[in-house]
Amino acid sequence: MTKASRLWSKRSKKEFSRSLLHKNLQNDVKSTKFNLLIITQFFPPDFAATGQLIQELARNLGETDIQVNVFTGQPGYAFQQEQAPNKEVEKNLTIRRSRTVKIASQRIRTKALSGIIFTLRATLTILKNGRKNNVVLLTTAPPFLSIAGYIANLFLGLEYICLIYDLYPDAVVELGIVSEGSFIAKLWNKINTFVWQKSKKIIVLSETMKQRIIDRHPQFDDKISVIHNWADADWIKPIQKEENWFARQHKLDHKFTVLYSGNMGRCHDLETILGTIKLLQHEPVQFVFIGAGTKHEQCRQAVAEFKLNNCTFLPYQDKTNLPYSLTACDLALVSIAPGLEGVVAPSKLYGIMAAGKAIAAICEPHSYLRQIVDNAACGASFDNQSSQELADFIISLARNPELAANMGNAGRSYMIENFTPKIITGQYRQVLDVNTTQQENNTQPTEPKHLDELPQLS
Repeated sequence: MTKASRLWSKRSKKEFSRSLLHKNLQNDVKSTKFNLLIITQFFPPDFAATGQLIQELARNLGETDIQVNVFTGQPGYAFQQEQAPNKEVEKNLTIRRSRTVKIASQRIRTKALSGIIFTLRATLTILKNGRKNNVVLLTTAPPFLSIAGYIANLFLGLEYICLIYDLYPDAVVELGIVSEGSFIAKLWNKINTFVWQKSKKIIVLSETMKQRIIDRHPQFDDKISVIHNWADADWIKPIQKEENWFARQHKLDHKFTVLYSGNMGRCHDLETILGTIKLLQHEPVQFVFIGAGTKHEQCRQAVAEFKLNNCTFLPYQDKTNLPYSLTACDLALVSIAPGLEGVVAPSKLYGIMAAGKAIAAICEPHSYLRQIVDNAACGASFDNQSSQELADFIISLARNPELAANMGNAGRSYMIENFTPKIITGQYRQVLDVNTTQQENNTQPTEPKHLDELPQLS
């Protein structure tokens, strides 16, 4: 190490840390209102489910006594909209967007580069404005975003919460992108340990996701809270197909219709569904796919190859159409690919329940989807590759539409009892510890650590 390098490590790092502390102390929270900073790469007008959910969560929290500040990216997956305002202000909600435009691509390397750029900008944003907020909530969009919270905690003593939508590196390992014993996977798990150790809380979307984490990191058991996604039953309501313009427009109102709505990605089991479609190609059953993803073209090619005429493919719909697209069916499908239970948690489940539609869940035997479907009595669950069993279930409902309707009604009732915006917002407020934090607003902030105290990765 050169003399100049030694001077940097001993002096400049500490001076940089002190300057950040001094600058942010001037912006320290003085209001009695709780200030929450949410950072996520995806946010409307993007149609990604995570962004839609964060927007609803931010607005729901803003309806209480919380000031919500969102930092996000420019749209990359929106309906013909390449640019959104750099700043938007609603009641108790301020949205700021990075000037960096996201790269809309299905290529893993391109998406990773876009995520890295956004993470760097997010880190600078927290370091500059962190003390204006009580807590930072960071999603896994992009997967390594929580590192920004870790850095802010080291420099500023700022508390942060990790909201895990998809679990990494488990996702890329299960998909065969990297091996479990690779340097990348080991490094990622080591970083997770540091990040989660410093976090105030960890929020996951299912019990199986929590179990997957504590199997590798048992020390975080008490820090993890399971908070499900939700749906607005006042917005998504049951509509008879003959009264549904979306169903009439796409000629679904006189057929027993099976719907798959949302992302058709690597984490979803489309293969079992395609097997079922082949088995039912001569039955009076129509399958409708709404959305896109890496397996979308695979599905279209399979349908064309086997000359199946019982399938309709539609693009992602504008959010305003969701109450109509979700109710334009008799049965809806939810799936998780083999090995990915506890890694992902399909958000479409809750909207389907609100729509009052029967559900067929394709997943592993220990999946949380089975527990919800069983508890709600709103459908049936099937193992991966059980195409024949799924086909038999569809035929049974097609011949007994009253049974399908009863299942749908039961699912909606269960959702209203457990997964409404009001219920879920209350659970987030508990994790945020809003009241306690408000009482401590006038206390002195924790002395931050310096760069030379960063843990060494072995």
